[in-house]
Amino acid sequence: MEEIELFLSDAEEQMQKAVSHTQNELGKIRAGKAMPSMLDGVKLDYYGTMSPISQVASINTPDARTIVIKPWEAKILSDIERAIINSDLGLNPQNDGEIIRLSIPPLTEERRKDLVKQVKSEGENGKIRIRRVRQDTNDSLKKLQKEGASEDAVKSAEDDVQKYTNSFIAQIDDLVAKKEEEIMTI
Repeated sequence: MEEIELFLSDAEEQMQKAVSHTQNELGKIRAGKAMPSMLDGVKLDYYGTMSPISQVASINTPDARTIVIKPWEAKILSDIERAIINSDLGLNPQNDGEIIRLSIPPLTEERRKDLVKQVKSEGENGKIRIRRVRQDTNDSLKKLQKEGASEDAVKSAEDDVQKYTNSFIAQIDDLVAKKEEEIMTI
């Protein structure tokens, strides 16, 4: 019985991680508004260590279409600029010697539709991860039953796993719907 509880808590934790991962991935998809989190994946060599921009500079959004990056050390300004140019963000940094400005262009209708497809794809990947956890947990529960665990306890645990699955998939659907609305709002 104790092993079943362990499997259930592990399954719930794994499904929560899948939701968190999906949320992070959706956060990287820009919706036409300037957000400091857009730069989370951009790293630069800072004293021999690949560091995210947020660890070497302050990042602000003075308005909905601009990101301002002010490095803590002036000498890394060009490194930050190069990292942004080399990233897949498609942004053009403007370096004035003290700060870097990023202007976020408004999204075209076609680009919005592409981003919605990308959001749906990320959502589906999250659901697949959750279903995989359900499958692995149910397989482990069946093994326990073969090893002598009661059929009722295993059936009850499988029901719990399905409830977790439904709950976490609903969370992902909610995240996807919110992101779609954010992207399609002009």
